[in-house]
Amino acid sequence: MNRPLVSFAVVAYNAERCLPELLADLAAQDYPPERIEALLVDSASTDGTRAVMEAFARTAPMAVRVLDNPARWLAPGINVALDAARGELFVRLDAHARIPRDFITRNVQAIAMGEDIVGGRVEGSVPRTPWQAVLTALDTSRFAGGAAPFRNAGAARDVDTLAYAMYRRSVYDAVGRYDERLRRTEDNEMHRRMRCAGYRFHYCPEIHSFHAARASLRGQLRQKWGNGLWVGRTMRVAPRCFAARHFIPALFVLALMGGVALAACGLPWPLWALLCAYAALDLGFGVHDALRAPVGRALCALTLPFLFPLVHIVYGLGTLCGLLTMGCVVKTKR
Repeated sequence: MNRPLVSFAVVAYNAERCLPELLADLAAQDYPPERIEALLVDSASTDGTRAVMEAFARTAPMAVRVLDNPARWLAPGINVALDAARGELFVRLDAHARIPRDFITRNVQAIAMGEDIVGGRVEGSVPRTPWQAVLTALDTSRFAGGAAPFRNAGAARDVDTLAYAMYRRSVYDAVGRYDERLRRTEDNEMHRRMRCAGYRFHYCPEIHSFHAARASLRGQLRQKWGNGLWVGRTMRVAPRCFAARHFIPALFVLALMGGVALAACGLPWPLWALLCAYAALDLGFGVHDALRAPVGRALCALTLPFLFPLVHIVYGLGTLCGLLTMGCVVKTKR
């Protein structure tokens, strides 16, 4: 098999706790280390993230470059890595991801079959405690927002988006760099540009990786708020880069507010119908996701039905707030 040079990028901000595990996974890859270049981008971290990167650069079996992203958000950091990349293939992972030993090899094999963009299933990290199981289930549940095809696709097929994908460098040469105006939705906008340019996102079930959920409920809700906020704000500059699923929480919040208003006017049945339908889905997915949890099934079953609506309302309010404040996003690129 041809062994093209792979540029492996990690853009991190204040990730000193989780980054060492991903870097250990990278060092253990079965792909020839001389055919990997690691591009570690520090986004002005205030903890020991840069020290972790520099320590890895001194001991890693592959070439490592530590780069600076003066901005703290992701899009400029990815562009820094792309500008520095020398590989024919490019893959970027988040600092809180984990990968098996054959991750790079399997991606390269899929690319060698003639694909331009490949990726696989992203699974939640295995929880060690019952509360971690709750947070992981909340992060990966299809009902709570984990309905993207790379979480649930079965057989190999083309999908509309992928996470932790590998790209031919020529794809970026054709479509350009990430939109640095966007704080959370840079992948959505970029992937639409790629699809419009004729590129396909090919899902390969034999490729898999792991994604660690936020370590606290507060952190996860903050993430959901930010994701929803930037879905709304991105509508100003790239309104066609989202699927219908991204707006379901906002529609739910609007329906809930409308139902409350009607109930206050003496017409309660629309609100009751909405709540009954939601409760059926809520309890059904709560039990389903609890049974899938490796630990803490009882705690999952007890808590998920209460946490699902919290996530939906926070995300939905974030989207509505984003739509109301999307004027803060500059209409044209600088």
